[in-house]
Amino acid sequence: MNTARALTVGRHLVLILMATAVLLPFVSIVLAALHPSGAQISGLSIPTEWSWANFADAWREANFTRLVLSSVIIAVGVVPLALVLATLAAYSLATLDPPGGRSMSVAFVLGLTLPIELVVVALYFDLQQVGLTNSYLGVILAEAALFMPFGVYWMQNHFASLPAELLEAARVDGARSFTILLRVLLPISWPAITTLGLLYFMWSWNQFLLVIVLMQNPDLRTAPSGLGFFVGQYSTNIPLLSAASLIVIGPIVLLYLVFQRNFVSGLTQGAIKG
Repeated sequence: MNTARALTVGRHLVLILMATAVLLPFVSIVLAALHPSGAQISGLSIPTEWSWANFADAWREANFTRLVLSSVIIAVGVVPLALVLATLAAYSLATLDPPGGRSMSVAFVLGLTLPIELVVVALYFDLQQVGLTNSYLGVILAEAALFMPFGVYWMQNHFASLPAELLEAARVDGARSFTILLRVLLPISWPAITTLGLLYFMWSWNQFLLVIVLMQNPDLRTAPSGLGFFVGQYSTNIPLLSAASLIVIGPIVLLYLVFQRNFVSGLTQGAIKG
């Protein structure tokens, strides 16, 4: 009993240390953002005067109204498109056994190792030839393509883990492939789909290099890319930079808090199966 209790205490201590390592930088940014603008900050110093005006100043100076709108437009375009394509491709590879399916699965896995830095320049010139640079559509299509390997891998493993009896019973009842996907598999796959959608939104929102290269027009850039230029202008004003950083990461934190249960369920359902 003492050994079991010691193990439990040890696990809790490890979790507390990990949580502290994650939350401590976030707390330092929050405290820095609440110092008066232009103040010199060292470590986790508590503000002597709480300045909430930094958030309004950062929003106005960086023109976050336009930047956030661009980020939302791109993310709202990327997430459903990438989800639909990844789900259809994964369903085909996992259940329909198409010709060359194994090779395609291997190709998608290899795509996980492809760094965006390797293709972004070539991608720019390809999209430029078809008039898709400096446009939301070009970024949406590029991000959806870059996110596909992980999405297909994720959903293929999920569909492969489902009981084969479900598919067999549906086929015996005369259901076609699309009907099986729509009425049998998708209703029990929402945790996996929700988790993938949250990851897609986070990756799209945080995308920096791709937007910088494809969006030469400053009026079309997203919040993270706009933050990069804001840092260059206010590199010595730590409170203002901290406030701008919190504005950029705020939607991701809020979205995770809202969908926390679905996110954790999607991550753990494969681990607890059987």
